[in-house]
Amino acid sequence: MNPKYDYLIVGAGLFGATFAWRACQAGKKCLVIDRRNHAGGNTYCKLTEGINVHQYGAHIFHTNNKEVWDFVNSLVPFNRYTNSPLACYQGKLYNLPFNMNTFYQMWGVRTPAEAQQIIEQQRKDAEELLHAQGVSEPRNLEEQALLLVGRDIYEKLIKGYTEKQWGRPCTALPAFIIRRLPVRMVYDNNYFNDHYQGIPEGGYNILFNQLLQHADLRLGIDYCDNRSYWNEQAHTIVYTGEIDRYFDYCYGHLQWRTVRFETEILHTSNYQGNAVINYTEANIPYTRIIEHKHFEVFGPDVDKNPMTVVSREYSTEWKPGMEPYYPVNDEYNQQNYERYHLLAQNEKNVIFGGRLAEYKYYDMAPVIERAFQIDIP
Repeated sequence: MNPKYDYLIVGAGLFGATFAWRACQAGKKCLVIDRRNHAGGNTYCKLTEGINVHQYGAHIFHTNNKEVWDFVNSLVPFNRYTNSPLACYQGKLYNLPFNMNTFYQMWGVRTPAEAQQIIEQQRKDAEELLHAQGVSEPRNLEEQALLLVGRDIYEKLIKGYTEKQWGRPCTALPAFIIRRLPVRMVYDNNYFNDHYQGIPEGGYNILFNQLLQHADLRLGIDYCDNRSYWNEQAHTIVYTGEIDRYFDYCYGHLQWRTVRFETEILHTSNYQGNAVINYTEANIPYTRIIEHKHFEVFGPDVDKNPMTVVSREYSTEWKPGMEPYYPVNDEYNQQNYERYHLLAQNEKNVIFGGRLAEYKYYDMAPVIERAFQIDIP
């Protein structure tokens, strides 16, 4: 055998594309295949009415790693988008993350001392209630959230949204999901603490065109349909698909949450005035509405395009055949993943990486960091 390629990269998402860029820069020959009809994974954008629509949900790039930030900007300049979502509860809007604007909207307080006093009292009430029940450590997400931010914020801005997101009561979700909640005693609506954030100018597709420009790319191909053939094409396989699928589900399916989108084109230049608004009431079926143009168009320029595109997101339980989005990080699934991970460690000439292969929720910047950690001899 004399394979044509050094690497076969299964999956043209961020991990696979970044690895392909590095390998090609090192003089390696790469073939990238993807079962979808486009590159970019879940960051793919579809141009609709002159607007880059995030087909698989909002993706905002953010990082504290200057090397990663400089790397992506060397491929395509990023804009100044700052993530400042809103939460809607019973028709009233609250700023996120929880900050002085939120506390003013909720309680009418104006100073950090006033807000801190209310939160501390509600934390104390939650602690005393759990202590009376003989509970020393929070047993679930609800108890953890009450100890962190108190009942008002939990019931209005966390409970309903979280239960829709995970399809389970907060009392049935593990506490570690919400170990930390950002509470800021300043009037600052910037959701991320990172030094750098933004969206590629012209959309994420430009970034992927740059990452994959020196690799051979073939779309609409499912690696698992003819694995033996594709394995013969390269010395080393980089696999970014679902790890349980690679091993033919020998330990059963890992569980995921998935997302369904209802997207519509509207004959208005500005529907909601913000890129992302969460809907935190349990009786509203969708978790949030995204208005895509606000990721790339700011200020009065929003009105230059008389059309807009919005997407409603519905979180649901994953079933085979659906797109996996969020790993269900409970004890059962983590133990099951570890069994698959042991199998992966014994695979020769196969590199497993990315969200699906590592059964891990990744922000975009850490995916790039992970791809840069792989040795390319």
